[in-house]
Amino acid sequence: MGRYAGKKAVVTGGTTGMGLATVKALLEGGAEVLLTGLNEKNLEAARRELGPRAHVVRSDTASLADIDALGRAVQEKLGEVDFVFINAGFARFGTLEQVTEAVYDQTFGINTKGAFFTAQRLAPLVRKGGAFVFTTSVADLMGSPGLSVYSGAKAAVRSFAQVFAAELLPRGIRVNVVSPGFIKTPTMGVSGASPEDLAAFEQEGNTVTPMKRIGTVEEVARAALFLAFEATFTTGVELPVDGGLTQVHLPNH
Repeated sequence: MGRYAGKKAVVTGGTTGMGLATVKALLEGGAEVLLTGLNEKNLEAARRELGPRAHVVRSDTASLADIDALGRAVQEKLGEVDFVFINAGFARFGTLEQVTEAVYDQTFGINTKGAFFTAQRLAPLVRKGGAFVFTTSVADLMGSPGLSVYSGAKAAVRSFAQVFAAELLPRGIRVNVVSPGFIKTPTMGVSGASPEDLAAFEQEGNTVTPMKRIGTVEEVARAALFLAFEATFTTGVELPVDGGLTQVHLPNH
């Protein structure tokens, strides 16, 4: 029997990167998982790869109609669930003078509005003793040029999670946050980045992270699953998975 045998989970943004790694770990542990994505190529690849205990659903996390449909799909396919990982996200670089209303609305629509209303819709389906985990970012603690809108959107999610943790305590549901630093994903967390940009982000991560490397999606998945199933006396916290980036300050040599 796997460590997650009999467990049921929902992962938004589950067809690529950190979400997909979490889905795979859950499935390997014996869980049944409903995962969402928007990119048709990634959805099809997930359907081919993941097997019968994975329910792959196309869902736009910024759409309230899609969120409502997601709730119905979860009820139909899983019933009550043990774990919801609200992980779908979007980032695009833009300095103060470059940010447009469209990018602002898209960033907050996916990261913030989507996270809030997905939690609202799915909370009644989480069984007593279950857990939510949200994905934020080290950007919500660091003043990184070009990431003002994304940082604000993720900081709001951090605050949501603390309040949800208080509101869901009577049902024994824990709510926590995983905060990744530089992680090796297909986009390195930034939409529309060129291969050259991705290489530069990776090099920057290797340089500025105190552990002198970027993280893996599997390391984020392990942290999210720790919060979901192991950290049974922990709620309302944000766990950095960033190689010490926001916690350790090494002297310059």
